[in-house]
Amino acid sequence: MLIPIAISFVLTLLVLPRWIKKCEFIGLLWEDMNKYGHPKNVASSGGIVVVVCFVFGVFSYIALRTFVFNDIGFNLEIFSLLSVILILAVIGLTDDLLGWRNGGLSVRLRLFLILFASVPLVVINAGYHIVDVPFIGIMDFGIWYPFFFIPLGIIGATSTYNFLAGFNGLESSQGIIILSFLSLVAYLMGNEWLGLIGLCMVFVLLAFYIFNKYPAKVFPGDILTYSVGALIAIMAILGNFERIAVVVFIPYILETILKLRGGLKIQSFGTPNEDGTLSLPYDKFYSLNHVAIYILQKYKTKVYEKDVVYLINLFQIVIVVVAFFLFKNSILN
Repeated sequence: MLIPIAISFVLTLLVLPRWIKKCEFIGLLWEDMNKYGHPKNVASSGGIVVVVCFVFGVFSYIALRTFVFNDIGFNLEIFSLLSVILILAVIGLTDDLLGWRNGGLSVRLRLFLILFASVPLVVINAGYHIVDVPFIGIMDFGIWYPFFFIPLGIIGATSTYNFLAGFNGLESSQGIIILSFLSLVAYLMGNEWLGLIGLCMVFVLLAFYIFNKYPAKVFPGDILTYSVGALIAIMAILGNFERIAVVVFIPYILETILKLRGGLKIQSFGTPNEDGTLSLPYDKFYSLNHVAIYILQKYKTKVYEKDVVYLINLFQIVIVVVAFFLFKNSILN
């Protein structure tokens, strides 16, 4: 069953360089906002390669289950998962083409389209209606679960995962950390099929990170952030570990609070200097990226873009470890 993971990884390594060359040839390039002078030299919307290679990897997994193991269980859930990802990929690509400087899709339209993307999970009544709610206990949400909590989860994860972004390698490395942990959680809780699907995305992101890390040759775009954010929510829903996913998502909850402080209009970038370092762009914090720059400036004379990414990733790893020990009994039993 390592074949789907290998296909996802190798296919990304083969296709992504071609996408980068094509973007350079036709001039489909974006500004690197954390570099001095904002050079417009980075291939755009590499997330389209991520989504396509992920889908091919999952298709190979379905084929193996069907033709080799004669097992068609969970195929409905898997195809619903892929439907959500593909719908969001179209939405994300549209937002990318419109451009963030032009405002992209309006907030209302974006939320409506993300709500529409959750329909494939709603119509199959995905997940478990009985949920262990923190500080309250076991609750049966009945029909409210598919018609309210599934759309809420998809909207929340998709929108907020898009907030903590804008630095070379940040979105892809965060996806690697979070989805690796959730894949392990799914496996340990008896949902091996869900864990393997999560790992398909992890290895696609690992291949993408090679080209996306500092200095980036390709940017992910909303097509990647929407898809990864949605996959996190879908895994939590189908695996019945919503509580764990909420804890893991703490950095994004904090990012949302900081973004709201700026009216969702202030960008997360730093101020690039001629020597390649970054400075704080504002007197206040409007992103965890700004908090990271501030903390690093306390201990380093020069703060670089990759330092910010490493610190935020370290914070995410700490959150993941805390989540594991908080829910250790639920995960291992």
